[in-house]
Amino acid sequence: MNRKPIYSLIAILIILGVYGYEYFLIEVEKDELFSQGETIKTNTNEYFLPTSTTGQIIHHEGYSLSYKESYEQAEWVAYELKKSHLSNTNFKRPYFEIDKAVKTGAADWRNYKNSGYDRGHLCPAADRRYSQFVHDETFLTSNISPQDHEFNAGIWNSLEQKVRYWASKYNGVFVVTGGILQNGLKTIGDEQVAVPNQFYKIILDNNNGDFKIIAFLLPNENSNKPLHEFVVSVDLIEKLTDIDFFPELEDSIENTIEASSNYKSWSFY
Repeated sequence: MNRKPIYSLIAILIILGVYGYEYFLIEVEKDELFSQGETIKTNTNEYFLPTSTTGQIIHHEGYSLSYKESYEQAEWVAYELKKSHLSNTNFKRPYFEIDKAVKTGAADWRNYKNSGYDRGHLCPAADRRYSQFVHDETFLTSNISPQDHEFNAGIWNSLEQKVRYWASKYNGVFVVTGGILQNGLKTIGDEQVAVPNQFYKIILDNNNGDFKIIAFLLPNENSNKPLHEFVVSVDLIEKLTDIDFFPELEDSIENTIEASSNYKSWSFY
């Protein structure tokens, strides 16, 4: 009796079993990462989170985000910046990594290579220097957007520094930021990552019992204008994005603070 066909069949079944088991483990790991991303973290201030136009909200230890697959980036990133978070610790800069908690698949960092645009952080690494882990989280690709280099290193960086100044002065603030994602934007890379023409940043302070808010809308290019010239109302940014930024606030408070573009209650110097 020729046993070779039987042995060959057994070998094939074993190989298929091994590959099948490896695939099963990969799928289990993916589901676990998705589940972790959906879980509210200890430091997540859920009360101030905006709505999502996509239904895909991911919570990391240091920030939350709403990912918009059609533009291959977050429509918003939100986080609380406490005074106690501020630190001068300089952690080693890690490599960018794909955010595996994004179910639809976050864009690869290679899309930015030779594009002429920076991998611009939405939640800055400098806002997350209170631990190595949360600092390194800011290098996930769900937290970056294509930014003109002069903009990223210039006025956008100045605004990020101002936010840290306010976090120190007002004993903490809540921050929401992102690009204005609209049809017809230029794209980069094989995955067609959209290049926003404008970026927004909204800062909320309620540490003294009274809510105050300031919002900025800046073109994706450097400018020598003072920051206060880019102050707009939250209502305007909501109109541009279809996002409701503070839906849990009482309507009377939300309607009042979001309609205002008065920056005089914020110290710029």
